[in-house]
Amino acid sequence: MRTADVLRYGVGALGVALVGLGTWLVVTEPEPLGVALWFAGALVLHDGILAPLVLAVGLLLVGRRQRGVLRGALTVAGSVVLVTLPLLVRPGEPPNPSALPLPYGRNLAIVLAAVAVVTVGLVAVRRRRAGRDGRAGSDRKAGTDGRAGTDGRAGKDGRAGKAGRDSQGPVAGGD
Repeated sequence: MRTADVLRYGVGALGVALVGLGTWLVVTEPEPLGVALWFAGALVLHDGILAPLVLAVGLLLVGRRQRGVLRGALTVAGSVVLVTLPLLVRPGEPPNPSALPLPYGRNLAIVLAAVAVVTVGLVAVRRRRAGRDGRAGSDRKAGTDGRAGTDGRAGKDGRAGKAGRDSQGPVAGGD
């Protein structure tokens, strides 16, 4: 058996054990219906609101290269807000004084600011690398080697690359 297979089965077994532990903790909970209701609400909020919103924003606001970074940041930020929000908007004093021992509103703002700073940093690093590699922008345009970029336009010497030949036939002066 390969090392990867051993690792995969080991992690899978650990996951099954943790699911069993979680199930046992929910069953022994004094209010299992409340826990089930919380899980159902989290599922609806995540799959019905957070995930579609993240996908739509990533699709509409940024280029293809930065989409993953923005979606990752929105997923982290949305998850943190969804976990923290019930404690922040609950009316009255918490039933357990240790439930809110810290200023969660301020700490949530700090975490969201950190997510934003890391996201901006990742975007800057990716843009710098793309510029250094000659791929500035979200999609490559005409190349400097005379071949077409991903948009099918010819390079500096007027020759079309593969994308140009496929859609326009042989180009005069080409290969």
